[in-house]
Amino acid sequence: MTTASYPLLSTVNSPADLRGFSRAQLKQLAVELRAFVLANVAQTGGHLSSNLGTVELTIALHAVFNTPEDRLVWDVGHQTYPHKILTGRRERMPSLRQFGGLSGFPQRTESEYDAFGTAHSSTSISAALGMALAARQKGEKRHAVAVIGDGALSAGMAFEALNNAGVQHDCRLLVVLNDNDMSISPPVGALNRYLAQLMSGQFYAAAKEVGKNVLKPLPPLFELAKRLEEQAKGMVVPATLFEKFGFNYVGPIDGHDLDSLIPTMENLKQLQGPQFLHVVTKKGRGYDKAEADPISYHGPSRFDPAVGIQKPSAPPKLTFTQVFGQWLCDMAAADPRLVGITPAMREGSGMVEFERRFPDRYHDVGIAEQHAVTFAAGLACEGLKPVVAIYSTFLQRAYDQLIHDVALQKLPVVFALDRAGLVGADGATHAGAYDIAFLRCIPNVSVACPADEAECRQLLTTAYQQDHAVAVRYPRGAGVGKTPAATLDPLPFGKGELRRQGKKGPDGVAILVFGTLLYPALQAAEALDATVVNMRWAKPLDVELLSQVATEHGALVTLEDGCIMGGAGSAVAEALAAKGLSKPLLQLGFEDGFIEHGDPAHLMSLQGLDAVGIQASIQKRFFPASVVQ
Repeated sequence: MTTASYPLLSTVNSPADLRGFSRAQLKQLAVELRAFVLANVAQTGGHLSSNLGTVELTIALHAVFNTPEDRLVWDVGHQTYPHKILTGRRERMPSLRQFGGLSGFPQRTESEYDAFGTAHSSTSISAALGMALAARQKGEKRHAVAVIGDGALSAGMAFEALNNAGVQHDCRLLVVLNDNDMSISPPVGALNRYLAQLMSGQFYAAAKEVGKNVLKPLPPLFELAKRLEEQAKGMVVPATLFEKFGFNYVGPIDGHDLDSLIPTMENLKQLQGPQFLHVVTKKGRGYDKAEADPISYHGPSRFDPAVGIQKPSAPPKLTFTQVFGQWLCDMAAADPRLVGITPAMREGSGMVEFERRFPDRYHDVGIAEQHAVTFAAGLACEGLKPVVAIYSTFLQRAYDQLIHDVALQKLPVVFALDRAGLVGADGATHAGAYDIAFLRCIPNVSVACPADEAECRQLLTTAYQQDHAVAVRYPRGAGVGKTPAATLDPLPFGKGELRRQGKKGPDGVAILVFGTLLYPALQAAEALDATVVNMRWAKPLDVELLSQVATEHGALVTLEDGCIMGGAGSAVAEALAAKGLSKPLLQLGFEDGFIEHGDPAHLMSLQGLDAVGIQASIQKRFFPASVVQ
C-alpha cells in the first residue's frame, strides 16, 4: 500500500486514529477504504459485495464507540474486512484467507478488536447481550454492539436473543440491523435522517418517559398515546416489531451517510437499555459491477477490477454441487413427490436450475436450519420425498431436529451434505469435519460417502429410494472428473467394492476408504502393493466385505476426510470387535484439532492425507524398516 494512493488510510493504525478526524476526513477515509478493499480482494479473492457495503457503517461504529473497550460483534463476519483494515491489520490484508494469514472472519486469537469469533449466522445478539450483562455485573460502563444482517435476523436464534434482551432495561446493548435487501429513495432518506436523530435523542427519550409517568394513572389515555406513537412511527419505519420486544427502535437510516450514522449512534450511546438501529446499505457499494450483480461478487476468486469477473476460457470440471443440482432436477422430473429445501443457500447448493424448473417444489426457508429439517419431516409425514440441500457444517445447527423430528420417526428425508471435509479458505468454521461422527450414532440414519462424481449421482438415487433418512456427503469443488451417467441408476445399499487387490497374508495391508480419498489411496497402494476397498457407506458398514478383507490381510487402514474420533475408522474398529476379529488397525483422518484456512491441497498434505502422506503413515506403522530416515 502506498501512502500516495491512500493518504488518510495509511495513517490509521487503530480506531483511535480516526476518532480525531473531521466529518469531511471520515468521508474521504471511506473512499480510500472502499478502494483498498476492492484492490485487495481482487488480489486474494474473498467476500467482496458485503464488505463494500459496510465501509461507512464500520467507520461510524469505530468513530463513535471506544473499541476494543466497547465490544463490537459482527454477525457471520464475512463483512469485516473494513473492520480488520482499521484495527491494525491493514498491512496483512494480502495474506487474507491464506495459510498462516488473516482469517476471512472475526477471530478472537487474531485481534483484541474481534470481540467474538463468528462465521455462522445469527449469533451476534446472543453474544453481545452476554457481554453487556457481564459488564453490568462487573460494574463496567462499556457498550456491546451487535451488527446483524437482514438475512441473519430471520433465524430463530436471533429472535430468542431479542426476546431475552428486551427485558434487560439497564444494559448497554445496541443492535444494528444492516439491511441490504432494500433501498431508500433520497426524499425518504432525508426524512428518516431527521426522524432518526430526533427519536434517538435525549429530549425524545425524556419526553417519552415523562409522558408515560403522567398518563399511567389514566389507562385509557396512556393506551391511546401509546397507539398514536406506534402508528406515527409505523408511517415512516418498516415495523414496530422490535419495540414489542422491548427495544427502542430507530430508523431506517442510510447506512452510507456518515452525517446520519454518526449523530444517531452518538445519541443512542447516551441511552440506557436495549437499543435497535436499522440501517440500509447496498451490497457492492461503490463498484458498479458488484452493485449490479452482488451474488456473483459475493465471494469471487482473483480478478481484475477494471475488467470484472471473467468466465474461464475452457469449461471447468463438473463440481459435486453441480452433480447434485443435475440429479435433483432429473429425479424431480421422474418423481412428482420430490421437494427441494435449502436454508438460504440456493446458489451454493446448486439449486438455481431446480428453482427455475420446479418453482412450486422449491423452498428456500432462509437462514433457519432447524426449521428446514423439521419442515422436511412434516412434508415426509404426508408422503412427499424431501431433499434437504445443506452444508455439512450447517447441519450441525439442526442436530436435535435431525434426531427428534426425523430419525426417531423414521422419516425418509435425504440430506445432501455439501462441503464435507475441508473447505480451504473459509477455514475451521465451515469445514465439514464432523458429519460422519455425529450422524452415524443416530438410529435410522445412514451415511453414504461417494468417491467421485459418478458415484455421487448413483448414491443420491440410492438414498432417495430408502424408507429412512440418508445423508450423502460430498466435498466442495470438483473431483477426479469422472462423468456421471445420465440415468438414475442406484448402487447397492450398504455395499462397498474391492478396487485393488494387493498382497494377501500376514504381511498384507488393506486400505478401507470412505469418500474421495480413494484416489490418493490407490496411488499409495501401488507403491505398497496394498489392497484398496471403496467402502462407500460409513453406515451401514459392509460388514461382510470388511470381514473378508480382515481375514485375508495382516493389517487394516481406514481413511476418511473427517475427524478420526468417532468417525468411520471408529465404526470399523467397533465392527471388528463385534466379530471377534483382532487386527492391527491404523486410522487416518483429521486429528483432534481445528484446521485453519488455506489451500485445500496444502492442508490435506499437512494432515498426511495426500498420496505421499498416506504411504508414509502406512510404512511407518507396518513397515518401519522400509522408512528412510
